[in-house]
Amino acid sequence: MEPRNNVTHFVLLGLTQNPKEQKVLFVMFLLFYILTLGGNLLIVVTITVSKTLNSPMYFFLASLSFMDMAYSSSISPRLLSDLFFGENTISFEYCMTQLFIQHFFGGSEVFLLLVMAYDRYVAICKPLHYLVIMRQRVCVVLLVVSWVGGFLHSVIQLGTIYGLPFCGPSVIDHFMCDMYPLLKLVCTDTYVTDLLVAANGGLICTIVFLLLLISYGVILHSLKNLSQEGRRKSLQTCGSHITVVVCFFVPCIFMYARPAKTFSLDKSLTVFYTIITPMLNPLIYSLRNSEMTNAMKKLWRKKSRSNIK
Repeated sequence: MEPRNNVTHFVLLGLTQNPKEQKVLFVMFLLFYILTLGGNLLIVVTITVSKTLNSPMYFFLASLSFMDMAYSSSISPRLLSDLFFGENTISFEYCMTQLFIQHFFGGSEVFLLLVMAYDRYVAICKPLHYLVIMRQRVCVVLLVVSWVGGFLHSVIQLGTIYGLPFCGPSVIDHFMCDMYPLLKLVCTDTYVTDLLVAANGGLICTIVFLLLLISYGVILHSLKNLSQEGRRKSLQTCGSHITVVVCFFVPCIFMYARPAKTFSLDKSLTVFYTIITPMLNPLIYSLRNSEMTNAMKKLWRKKSRSNIK
């Protein structure tokens, strides 16, 4: 086995080689990134400052927004730099770091979405026991479990590829470092590694997605026991959660729950769930949640009054 340090740098082909298209994409993705940071930061600040948004649901929503900011920041700044300056060389160490960070936050988000579904299940199906079951200590433990799950997922992903021999060529047909494009450059048999990646990525996404569908199915079935107002409010909240789950998990399952092959559609799907979905999450949650929008309005009015004084 040849040493992997035969390759010290990779060349990212990016989304396009056309300079004019690169400038257009730079402006578009810069706008997406600003909206992602601004929208998610607004949610975190609103939930932190507001005295009315103190339920476990908003605690987890603020955590999701933080993960979205970190997840997007592991990819977008590098992509924007490549599009603006036209530099597409990335060192081996930076590539592995990007791979670890994106899978850490992406994996943590997978488990957090499952925790958020459990929170909604308890709130709607066991409302009398909600405050006992979802007390503060339990919420913190569930959040820590999500972080630990993401960390273990990322360590396994990085461990499966870090020691493999990269002998060249060193051209990655992608705009970021990811498992399957990197595995194409390995100069040894990767059959076992492919299975590990599919199991650690695709299988986890598929199982969690099925569990989420089952849990939301149970929740929606139980709505018939609620009043009309309770049913409307629960449908709004669950509708937001289901929308986010579908936007995140469907591309994730397509990308990882398959043999280690790359397709022309991969780049577009990756753009969707790494750049667009983190930007849409604040809109999905805030526009469909009257408590959140009211808290944002109060925060804005309070800030406006303080500026006038």
